[in-house]
Amino acid sequence: MIDIDDNILQEKKEKILGFVKSKEYKPMKINDIMMLMEVPPQDRELFSQIVNELLVDGKLVLTQKGKIMTPDSLNMVYGTYTSTSKGFGFVIVENDEIYNKQDIFIHEKNANGAMHKDKVLCQIIEDNTGKRPEGVIIKVLEKGFKHIVGTFEQSQSFGFVVPDEKRMYKDIFIPKKYTMGAVTGHKVVVEIIKQAEEGKKPEGRVTEIIGHINDPGVDILSIIKQFDLPTDFDDLVYKQVENIPTEVLEEEKTGRLDLRNIQTVTIDGEDAKDLDDAITIQKLENGNYKLGVHIADVTHYVKEGTSLDREALKRGTSVYLVDRVIPMLPHKLSNGICSLNQKEDRLALSCIMEIDKNGNVQNHQIVETLINVDKRMSYTIVNDVLTNENSPYLEDNKEFLNMFKTMEELRNILLQKRIKRGAIEFDFEEAKIILDENRKPKEIKLYERNVATSIIEEFMLAANETVAEHYYWLELPFVYRSHEEPDIEKIEEMAEFISKFGYKLKGSNIHSKAFQKLLDKAKGTPEEMIISRVVLRSFKQARYTFRNEGHFGLAANYYCHFTSPIRRYPDLQIHRIIKENINGKLDEKRINNLSKKLPDVCLKCSNRERVADDAERETCLVKKIEYMEDKIGQIFEGVISSVTSWGIYVELPNTVEGMVSPKTIEDDYYYYDEKNMQYFGEKTGKRYSLGDIVKVKLVSTNIYERTIDFKFILEESEE
Repeated sequence: MIDIDDNILQEKKEKILGFVKSKEYKPMKINDIMMLMEVPPQDRELFSQIVNELLVDGKLVLTQKGKIMTPDSLNMVYGTYTSTSKGFGFVIVENDEIYNKQDIFIHEKNANGAMHKDKVLCQIIEDNTGKRPEGVIIKVLEKGFKHIVGTFEQSQSFGFVVPDEKRMYKDIFIPKKYTMGAVTGHKVVVEIIKQAEEGKKPEGRVTEIIGHINDPGVDILSIIKQFDLPTDFDDLVYKQVENIPTEVLEEEKTGRLDLRNIQTVTIDGEDAKDLDDAITIQKLENGNYKLGVHIADVTHYVKEGTSLDREALKRGTSVYLVDRVIPMLPHKLSNGICSLNQKEDRLALSCIMEIDKNGNVQNHQIVETLINVDKRMSYTIVNDVLTNENSPYLEDNKEFLNMFKTMEELRNILLQKRIKRGAIEFDFEEAKIILDENRKPKEIKLYERNVATSIIEEFMLAANETVAEHYYWLELPFVYRSHEEPDIEKIEEMAEFISKFGYKLKGSNIHSKAFQKLLDKAKGTPEEMIISRVVLRSFKQARYTFRNEGHFGLAANYYCHFTSPIRRYPDLQIHRIIKENINGKLDEKRINNLSKKLPDVCLKCSNRERVADDAERETCLVKKIEYMEDKIGQIFEGVISSVTSWGIYVELPNTVEGMVSPKTIEDDYYYYDEKNMQYFGEKTGKRYSLGDIVKVKLVSTNIYERTIDFKFILEESEE
C-alpha cells in the first residue's frame, strides 16, 4: 500500500472517474486505461491502488471480462441497505440522480446476504414508472456493522445470537467452538464469519461477552457496543491534550476584541458542564438591540490534521445517552479551557449583531474576542426571575435583571418575526429519564420549555442565520445546515390523511407557512398530536451540505451550525473557515483544498448525527421499558399514536409507548383499514383511530425484544 496525501489521492480519484465517465470512454481493462491516460511506469502501482479503492467504494465496477465501467452504465447504483424485521429492505441511493428521489425496494430473495446498514452495489431489475424501483444486491461493499451485539441463547451443541437491532431479523448461528463459553442471557459481541445464504442463517463467532442481560449497566454498554460508539480517546490524543494549557495565556489575548468589561452571562441546564455559548446584550439609543453571541474558540486548541482533530471528525458529535455523555472532545477541553466558565478569561469567536425592533439584523461583525463570564445562570433561575415577581432568586441576581428583561424583549421580537415568515414550531413532549444510584429509572419527567430556553434558542438561531448568510455572499467554501422541501408525493399522502379530520393544505406550491397555519389550527384539539406527527413524517431530515440549500422548517434562506463547536464537528469546521478568513489565510490553494474536502466532511457528520440519534433513542427506549417493568397490571390513559397492520400503538403522557395487539380486543373481530389508519369492529362498527384517547392495561414488558404490550380496557369493564 503506497502512502499518499489525502488531497492528492482525491484529485487522482476524480481524474480517473472523469475519464471513465466521459462520453468518449469505451469499456476497457486497467492496462489500457493507464496507456490512454499516459501513466508513467513508476506511477502504475499507485494507479492500480486508486482504481481498486474506487472499485471497493462502488464508484467503479469490474465486469466478468475484466473491464472497468461505471455503475450507471450497467444500470447499477450504490447506497446503504436498510432492512426490515419482515425480511425485505430498501437501498438508499447515494450516487444517482435518477433514483435519489426514491429508495429501491429489495425483496428478501434479492438481498444476497446483505445486512442492515451495509454499503452495497445494487442493480435495478424493474423500474415501473410511478412505482418504486426494484433491485437486486450485487455486492456488499462495506459492512454497516463491523460487529453485531445481541443476546446469546445456548443449545446443546451450538448457540445462536438474537441481534439487538431487530431490522437484522436473522438469528446468527454460533458453532460451539466459537461461543467463548457464553451462556443463555449473556449480551455478546459477534463477528460474522459467513454471510447468510438462501434458507440458512449467517454464521458468527463471539468476540466479547459484555455481561448478563440483568447485570447493572449492561443494557447501556450493549447499546454503546451496538452502535460502535468510541468510549475512550487514544494515547496520541491524550498526549496532545496534555500540552494544552488550562488557562488562557497572556500572549493568546493579544489581537482580539476585548469584551471583558461588558456584562456577560451563560444560560444552560443545571447539569451542563460544556458551556460553549455566552450572551451580551444592550439597548441602544436608537432603540435597536446590540446582541453578542460569543462561542468558545475551540479551533484555537483543536488544530486541523492533528490526532485530536481526526478523532473529533471520526466522532462527529457528542452523544448524550441516558446515563452518560460520550464527548466529541476530551473533558480537559470540553469542560475545561473551552468551556466558558464563570470568572475566567476565555477565547471566543463572536457574532455581534445590531437588531432593529422588527427583528432585522441591520449590521453585524464576526470577530475573534476575549470574554469573561460574569455569572453562570440556569434556565430555571432565569425563567423564575422573569415570570415570578416574588422569585427567591431576585435578590442574588438584581444586577442582571435589566439584562434578562432586555433579552426577553428581543426574544419576543425574534420569535414573532420567525413565526410570521413561516417557521414551523412542533410542540412535542420530550422526556428526561431520572436514574437512581444503581442506574435504574426512578422517574420520567417532561422537559420544560420556558421563556429562558426560548431566549437562548432564538439568539442561537439569529447567530446561525447571520453567519450563514455572511459566508454565502462571500462565496467561500462553507458548511451549511440544510433542510429540503418535502417531496410532493409525501405532501399529497399527508394532505389526504388530514382531510379526514377536516383539515387541508392550500395551494400546490406549499410554503412552510402553510404547515405552520395547519399546526396552529390543530392546536388544543384532540387531534393536535396526530396532525403534528403526520406533518413531521412528511418532512425530510436536515443534513449538512457543502452548498447552501436553505432550511425549509425554519423558513430560513441561509442556515448553519455555528454555536456548538465543543459538541459538533460542523461548527468546529465552520469556526476554522471563519478564523482563516479573518486572518487572511484563505488563498486560492486553501479554497480549492476546502472545496474538495468539505463534501466528505458534511457526509460524515450527517451520518454520525444519525448514529448518535439512533443510539440516544435506543437507550431511552430501554430505560422506559425498565421503568414500566414493575407496573404490570396497572391501568393508564393514553392516545393512539400509530396504527399498523400488526398493532395499535398507544402513547402515555410520560412519552412511554406500547402496543395493543388487535387479537387481544375481546368485544369484536377488528379489521385493519390501512387507508384511514384505523381498526374497525366487524359487528359493532367500533373504531380505533389515530388520536383517540383510550384506557389501557399494561400486560407485559420485554427488554430482550424491546417491547411494551398493552390491552384495551373496554368501557363497560373497568378491570
